[in-house]
Amino acid sequence: MKNKKINYLKNMLLLFVVMCTSFSCERELTDDKTPATFSKKGEIFTDDFIALGSDFYLPYGDSKFTAFSVDRTGGYNSNASIRLDVPNATDPLGSYAGGIFRIDGAGRNLTEFDALTFWAKASQGVTVAEFGFGEDFLDNKFITTMRNVSVGTGWTKYTIPIPNASKLLQERGMFRYSMGTNGTNGGGYTVWIDELKFEKLGTVAHGQISIMNGTDVSESTFVGVSSGVEGIQATFNLANGVNQPVSISPAYLDFVSSNPSVASVDELGSVTSLSPGISVITANFGDITVLGSLTINCAGNYINAPTPTRNPANVISIFSDAYNNVPVNYYNGYWAPWQTTVSNDFSVGNDNVLNYTIFNFVGIEFSSPTINAAAMTGVHLDAFIPGAITPGRQLRVLVVDFGADGVFGGGDDTRHSTIFTASTPTAVVSQSWISIDIPFSAMPNLTSRTHLAQLILEGGDASVIYVDNIYFYN
Repeated sequence: MKNKKINYLKNMLLLFVVMCTSFSCERELTDDKTPATFSKKGEIFTDDFIALGSDFYLPYGDSKFTAFSVDRTGGYNSNASIRLDVPNATDPLGSYAGGIFRIDGAGRNLTEFDALTFWAKASQGVTVAEFGFGEDFLDNKFITTMRNVSVGTGWTKYTIPIPNASKLLQERGMFRYSMGTNGTNGGGYTVWIDELKFEKLGTVAHGQISIMNGTDVSESTFVGVSSGVEGIQATFNLANGVNQPVSISPAYLDFVSSNPSVASVDELGSVTSLSPGISVITANFGDITVLGSLTINCAGNYINAPTPTRNPANVISIFSDAYNNVPVNYYNGYWAPWQTTVSNDFSVGNDNVLNYTIFNFVGIEFSSPTINAAAMTGVHLDAFIPGAITPGRQLRVLVVDFGADGVFGGGDDTRHSTIFTASTPTAVVSQSWISIDIPFSAMPNLTSRTHLAQLILEGGDASVIYVDNIYFYN
């Protein structure tokens, strides 16, 4: 009995030792496990690039790739600077300079800073289109941009405020720029940048924050339609007395929907219409009142345009999800000063729709290249007017050929317009798709169809019109 008791005590002691060891090891591992941290370094370039990795410069796809270099002949009170050579507008390698500096590796914790600063000068007095940070070609979540920056021939310090540094826990987008020749009559120039870094100035004060450019905007939508909060601007008071405006990413704000069952809004300002009704989208920025709002008027389920059934081999498509579209310069030329039409295009499921608001007229151009429609017999488009039809309302469709020279205003342009009203065989009606087919045989003024380049719609009453399925057909 005694031996059994001794053996039992030995086994209990062994179990106790094993358990203590196990718990000790687990406790030790837990104590050693710490959350990942990111560098809090603020310097980006001071005589050389600092901790960006080996592959940090990414030019924009249509810019001149060789615009960026490091100038080792001097900088701002230093031996080197970033050199950005803006090409001539006719340079075959690219007509402007633009790109980003992105950390090749883990991002940085910028929560202790309140501004990105740098010194810059140019070979001549210029206005730079954009300087900023937060663009990484990945999420691009916290882009902040200072636009139309005047840069002279002497070194000057520039400050881009950080809207809300607490959100920049692992930022990779250190710097972005875009500069062209609009203000130099197409002539190239050089900009130098030095002492590029994030700083804690302690003198940056928040000013005014706004969405939708500070206005209250109303938008008519349907269930499933996605919209976006746009025109986000912030103004900061700098120590030199300047009120510095910057465009900021929606992710810096906190958005609120007054009726989430009608429209939801996410952290990036993307709004989704969910059910019929009205919802007002507003934003918060700490204790600062954000100006502007977006009112969603959801009319219910969207009525799709009729699905085209013509053989694709007999169609030249300008805009349709049923066919492959030819290259189009633009679907809204914004022809100043007479045009009021604004594009607010949307998609429902896989159906993309052209949405023209404040509609008086709009130009759709496909001149690069022009279209040879000699084998086609007509033009088709579907239109939907959601509002009431005003007395005398017209919808005019113009088809334009640029002639053999292929350019506008060359002396050989021809065009023909066709007018539709409430009393024409194809009637202009409300709340129903209008399927318009115009045979070329009914366009005597269009003497050629080998260089078609524009389709123009005219309405005249500043209403709303949806357009889909624009194509030439045989």
